[in-house]
Amino acid sequence: MSESNEAHNNDEFLTLSKASEGIFRSKGSRFIAYAFRVDSETEIKKHLLSIRELHPKSRHYCYAWKLGLGDNHYRTNDDGEPSGSAGKPIFGQIRSYGLTNVFIVVVRYFGGTLLGVPGLIEAYKLSAKDAIENNLIVKDLIKEDWLIHFQYPNMNKVMSKIKRLELEVLQQDFQLDCQITVRFRSNKLSTFKSAFENEEGIKIKKIE
Repeated sequence: MSESNEAHNNDEFLTLSKASEGIFRSKGSRFIAYAFRVDSETEIKKHLLSIRELHPKSRHYCYAWKLGLGDNHYRTNDDGEPSGSAGKPIFGQIRSYGLTNVFIVVVRYFGGTLLGVPGLIEAYKLSAKDAIENNLIVKDLIKEDWLIHFQYPNMNKVMSKIKRLELEVLQQDFQLDCQITVRFRSNKLSTFKSAFENEEGIKIKKIE
Protein backbone atom coordinates (compact mmCIF):
# COMPACT_ATOMS: atom_id res chain seq x y z
CA MET A 1 0.00 0.00 0.00
CA SER A 2 1.06 3.60 -0.40
CA GLU A 3 2.38 5.64 2.49
CA SER A 4 -0.37 8.24 2.21
CA ASN A 5 -4.12 8.06 1.74
CA GLU A 6 -4.41 11.66 0.52
CA ALA A 7 -3.97 12.98 -2.98
CA HIS A 8 -2.03 16.24 -2.90
CA ASN A 9 -3.15 17.98 -6.10
CA ASN A 10 -6.64 18.62 -7.39
CA ASP A 11 -5.77 16.92 -10.71
CA GLU A 12 -4.77 13.70 -8.96
CA PHE A 13 -6.73 10.95 -7.26
CA LEU A 14 -6.03 7.75 -5.38
CA THR A 15 -7.03 4.41 -6.86
CA LEU A 16 -5.94 0.77 -7.02
CA SER A 17 -3.14 -0.37 -9.28
CA LYS A 18 -4.50 -3.81 -10.22
CA ALA A 19 -7.11 -6.46 -9.47
CA SER A 20 -6.92 -8.11 -6.07
CA GLU A 21 -8.81 -10.47 -3.79
CA GLY A 22 -9.70 -10.63 -0.11
CA ILE A 23 -11.51 -13.14 2.06
CA PHE A 24 -13.31 -13.29 5.39
CA ARG A 25 -14.78 -16.35 7.10
CA SER A 26 -17.43 -16.40 9.79
CA LYS A 27 -19.41 -19.38 11.16
CA GLY A 28 -18.88 -21.41 8.03
CA SER A 29 -19.76 -18.61 5.61
CA ARG A 30 -17.14 -17.37 3.16
CA PHE A 31 -17.01 -13.81 1.84
CA ILE A 32 -14.70 -13.48 -1.17
CA ALA A 33 -13.97 -9.90 -2.24
CA TYR A 34 -12.68 -8.79 -5.62
CA ALA A 35 -11.34 -5.26 -6.07
CA PHE A 36 -10.75 -3.63 -9.45
CA ARG A 37 -9.47 -0.35 -10.84
CA VAL A 38 -12.15 0.90 -13.27
CA ASP A 39 -12.75 3.94 -15.47
CA SER A 40 -16.37 3.48 -16.55
CA GLU A 41 -19.65 1.82 -15.69
CA THR A 42 -19.15 -0.39 -18.74
CA GLU A 43 -16.02 -1.85 -17.15
CA ILE A 44 -17.92 -2.37 -13.89
CA LYS A 45 -20.64 -4.34 -15.66
CA LYS A 46 -18.05 -6.54 -17.35
CA HIS A 47 -16.28 -7.30 -14.07
CA LEU A 48 -19.57 -8.08 -12.33
CA LEU A 49 -20.56 -10.47 -15.11
CA SER A 50 -17.19 -12.23 -14.95
CA ILE A 51 -17.51 -12.71 -11.18
CA ARG A 52 -21.03 -14.10 -11.57
CA GLU A 53 -19.69 -16.56 -14.14
CA LEU A 54 -16.78 -17.47 -11.86
CA HIS A 55 -19.12 -18.17 -8.91
CA PRO A 56 -22.38 -19.48 -10.43
CA LYS A 57 -23.47 -21.19 -7.18
CA SER A 58 -23.38 -18.10 -5.00
CA ARG A 59 -26.66 -16.33 -4.20
CA HIS A 60 -25.19 -12.93 -3.32
CA TYR A 61 -22.91 -10.64 -5.33
CA CYS A 62 -22.87 -7.48 -3.23
CA TYR A 63 -20.87 -4.52 -4.41
CA ALA A 64 -19.98 -0.85 -4.31
CA TRP A 65 -18.21 1.42 -6.74
CA LYS A 66 -17.13 5.03 -7.10
CA LEU A 67 -16.08 6.96 -10.19
CA GLY A 68 -14.62 10.45 -10.57
CA LEU A 69 -13.72 13.13 -8.08
CA GLY A 70 -17.20 14.22 -7.06
CA ASP A 71 -19.22 12.69 -4.25
CA ASN A 72 -22.27 11.77 -6.33
CA HIS A 73 -21.07 9.17 -8.82
CA TYR A 74 -21.21 5.95 -6.83
CA ARG A 75 -23.50 3.01 -6.17
CA THR A 76 -24.03 0.32 -3.56
CA ASN A 77 -25.97 -2.93 -3.92
CA ASP A 78 -26.99 -5.38 -1.17
CA ASP A 79 -28.12 -8.00 -3.72
CA GLY A 80 -30.68 -9.65 -1.46
CA GLU A 81 -28.91 -9.17 1.85
CA PRO A 82 -30.68 -7.09 4.54
CA SER A 83 -30.76 -3.41 3.59
CA GLY A 84 -27.54 -1.60 4.44
CA SER A 85 -25.68 -4.74 5.52
CA ALA A 86 -23.47 -5.27 2.47
CA GLY A 87 -23.10 -2.51 -0.12
CA LYS A 88 -22.67 0.30 2.39
CA PRO A 89 -19.91 -1.45 4.42
CA ILE A 90 -18.06 -2.15 1.16
CA PHE A 91 -18.43 1.47 0.08
CA GLY A 92 -17.31 2.57 3.52
CA GLN A 93 -13.94 0.95 2.89
CA ILE A 94 -13.60 2.69 -0.48
CA ARG A 95 -14.23 6.02 1.26
CA SER A 96 -12.01 5.14 4.23
CA TYR A 97 -8.99 4.76 1.96
CA GLY A 98 -9.88 7.85 -0.09
CA LEU A 99 -10.24 5.87 -3.31
CA THR A 100 -12.12 6.45 -6.52
CA ASN A 101 -12.39 4.69 -9.89
CA VAL A 102 -12.75 1.51 -7.87
CA PHE A 103 -15.20 -1.40 -7.97
CA ILE A 104 -15.41 -3.99 -5.19
CA VAL A 105 -17.74 -6.98 -5.34
CA VAL A 106 -18.07 -9.55 -2.54
CA VAL A 107 -19.34 -13.07 -3.23
CA ARG A 108 -20.96 -14.86 -0.29
CA TYR A 109 -21.21 -18.60 0.30
CA PHE A 110 -23.63 -19.34 3.13
CA GLY A 111 -22.28 -21.63 5.84
CA GLY A 112 -25.60 -22.63 7.40
CA THR A 113 -25.56 -20.25 10.37
CA LEU A 114 -27.26 -16.85 10.25
CA LEU A 115 -24.88 -14.01 11.09
CA GLY A 116 -27.42 -11.27 11.74
CA VAL A 117 -27.08 -7.75 10.39
CA PRO A 118 -24.09 -6.80 12.61
CA GLY A 119 -22.28 -9.96 11.54
CA LEU A 120 -22.96 -9.29 7.88
CA ILE A 121 -21.77 -5.69 8.16
CA GLU A 122 -18.51 -6.87 9.70
CA ALA A 123 -18.03 -9.61 7.11
CA TYR A 124 -18.58 -7.39 4.07
CA LYS A 125 -16.47 -4.63 5.57
CA LEU A 126 -13.50 -6.84 6.44
CA SER A 127 -13.52 -8.81 3.21
CA ALA A 128 -13.48 -5.54 1.22
CA LYS A 129 -10.73 -4.20 3.48
CA ASP A 130 -8.66 -7.33 2.86
CA ALA A 131 -8.97 -6.92 -0.91
CA ILE A 132 -7.76 -3.32 -0.66
CA GLU A 133 -4.92 -4.27 1.67
CA ASN A 134 -3.81 -6.91 -0.84
CA ASN A 135 -3.57 -4.25 -3.53
CA LEU A 136 -1.42 -1.18 -4.06
CA ILE A 137 -2.87 2.31 -3.71
CA VAL A 138 -1.47 4.64 -6.37
CA LYS A 139 -1.94 8.22 -7.53
CA ASP A 140 -3.36 8.75 -10.98
CA LEU A 141 -4.27 11.75 -13.10
CA ILE A 142 -7.76 12.83 -14.10
CA LYS A 143 -8.20 11.81 -17.72
CA GLU A 144 -10.90 12.05 -20.36
CA ASP A 145 -11.75 9.82 -23.31
CA TRP A 146 -12.86 11.38 -26.60
CA LEU A 147 -13.86 10.01 -29.98
CA ILE A 148 -12.46 11.65 -33.10
CA HIS A 149 -14.52 10.97 -36.24
CA PHE A 150 -13.19 11.98 -39.65
CA GLN A 151 -13.01 11.11 -43.32
CA TYR A 152 -9.99 9.19 -44.58
CA PRO A 153 -8.46 12.16 -46.48
CA ASN A 154 -8.02 13.91 -43.10
CA MET A 155 -5.94 11.03 -41.73
CA ASN A 156 -2.55 12.77 -41.84
CA LYS A 157 -3.89 15.93 -40.27
CA VAL A 158 -5.57 14.04 -37.40
CA MET A 159 -2.57 11.80 -36.71
CA SER A 160 -0.26 14.81 -36.74
CA LYS A 161 -2.38 16.56 -34.11
CA ILE A 162 -2.57 13.42 -31.97
CA LYS A 163 1.21 13.14 -32.02
CA ARG A 164 1.75 16.84 -31.31
CA LEU A 165 -0.67 16.82 -28.36
CA GLU A 166 0.75 13.52 -27.09
CA LEU A 167 -2.68 11.89 -26.89
CA GLU A 168 -2.97 8.25 -25.89
CA VAL A 169 -4.69 6.19 -28.60
CA LEU A 170 -7.07 3.62 -27.12
CA GLN A 171 -8.80 2.35 -30.24
CA GLN A 172 -8.81 3.07 -33.94
CA ASP A 173 -10.87 2.06 -36.94
CA PHE A 174 -9.57 3.15 -40.32
CA GLN A 175 -12.11 2.81 -43.13
CA LEU A 176 -13.77 5.41 -45.33
CA ASP A 177 -15.27 6.81 -42.13
CA CYS A 178 -12.46 6.73 -39.58
CA GLN A 179 -12.69 6.75 -35.79
CA ILE A 180 -10.00 7.08 -33.16
CA THR A 181 -10.59 6.98 -29.41
CA VAL A 182 -8.03 8.99 -27.45
CA ARG A 183 -7.33 9.62 -23.79
CA PHE A 184 -5.61 12.63 -22.29
CA ARG A 185 -5.15 14.51 -19.04
CA SER A 186 -8.22 16.65 -18.39
CA ASN A 187 -6.18 19.84 -18.14
CA LYS A 188 -5.47 19.43 -21.87
CA LEU A 189 -9.17 19.67 -22.74
CA SER A 190 -9.16 23.26 -24.00
CA THR A 191 -6.06 22.59 -26.12
CA PHE A 192 -7.65 19.44 -27.52
CA LYS A 193 -10.86 21.25 -28.44
CA SER A 194 -8.96 24.13 -30.03
CA ALA A 195 -7.05 21.69 -32.20
CA PHE A 196 -10.08 19.79 -33.53
CA GLU A 197 -13.37 21.66 -33.06
CA ASN A 198 -13.17 24.04 -36.03
CA GLU A 199 -11.57 21.63 -38.49
CA GLU A 200 -13.82 20.84 -41.46
CA GLY A 201 -14.59 17.13 -41.79
CA ILE A 202 -13.54 16.33 -38.21
CA LYS A 203 -15.95 15.78 -35.34
CA ILE A 204 -15.17 15.09 -31.68
CA LYS A 205 -17.36 13.63 -28.96
CA LYS A 206 -16.73 12.95 -25.30
CA ILE A 207 -17.11 9.33 -24.19
CA GLU A 208 -18.87 9.12 -20.86
